[in-house]
Amino acid sequence: MRRRSLILAAVPVGLVTLSGCGDEKSDSSKASDSASSAASPSASATSAAPPPKIVDGPLPAITAGVKFDEKPTVAKGSGDPSSQLAVKTVIAGGGKVVAEGDYIQANYLGQIWDTAKVFDNSYDRKTPLVIQLAEGSIIDGWRYALTGKKTDSRVEFSVPPTWGYGKEGNSQAGIKGTDTLVFVVDVQATFDAKSSAEGTDVAQSDAKLPKVSTNTDGKAPKIEIPKVDPPSKLVANYVIEGDGDEVAADSSLLVQYEGVVWDTGKEFDSTYSRSALTSFSLSQVVKGWAQGLTGKKVGSRVVIVIPPSLGYGDSPPSGSGIEKDSTMVFTVDILAKM
Repeated sequence: MRRRSLILAAVPVGLVTLSGCGDEKSDSSKASDSASSAASPSASATSAAPPPKIVDGPLPAITAGVKFDEKPTVAKGSGDPSSQLAVKTVIAGGGKVVAEGDYIQANYLGQIWDTAKVFDNSYDRKTPLVIQLAEGSIIDGWRYALTGKKTDSRVEFSVPPTWGYGKEGNSQAGIKGTDTLVFVVDVQATFDAKSSAEGTDVAQSDAKLPKVSTNTDGKAPKIEIPKVDPPSKLVANYVIEGDGDEVAADSSLLVQYEGVVWDTGKEFDSTYSRSALTSFSLSQVVKGWAQGLTGKKVGSRVVIVIPPSLGYGDSPPSGSGIEKDSTMVFTVDILAKM
């Protein structure tokens, strides 16, 4: 399960009106999730401790893998670690500033100060972590150390138990309640409520299909529904084609989206209206979403027209504003794979 990692505190909520309406996970998928959770357990609940003082050190040396996004080798801590949060920008990037509450995409390595034992790293998995820097989603040390840093930066920091796993530690990962943790994090990207697709505009020439605007200013794209009958089959077309990895059938994604009903053009769900991005697994959503996004590229904007048979059919969610046997139209910006 790619989105699980040692520093997670909780799995983010999925789509409000789509979550839980897709097919159930297979037994093999559940088994894989269980095995991954055992290898990379969730973080304990965030502490109620006051914010730490940010200090310069001490921090152990990075002895190999010194380039950005290269797996680092970190020496064992020397002497006693700081009781506060020691933070050092090892490589200063020039990208977007990370704010608390943003989602970040990053590669990272974590080890124990006293022993240099590596308990988790994303480099070997070849899958960067995408996670929200928010209380309850990640251990506090990450929130305080990375807020204010810029993308394309490498940041090293040490996290004492108070802002890590507390007195309980994390037995599955071999972390004791007295262990100070050392992290090296390569911040690749950051996403907030104004993030949009990035890529090449694609011609929308079929007059019988909705037309979606290509604005990338963080505002909801405009969806124009033609005055014709909706298609009877699923439609999933690029509006903006990105150049990222292709989405797999079992991918978890971070997205912006807007959903309207074909017959009325009325919005029934939108991350733009909530000013909050959404993350979910394609196993958690209606079939039209799962089929429509599979094979599309990260960074893209996709318009999906979902017939009732691949949506809610005659059982739409109560209070959703969706009538029975409605065709739904979505514009989806695929920001990142999780």
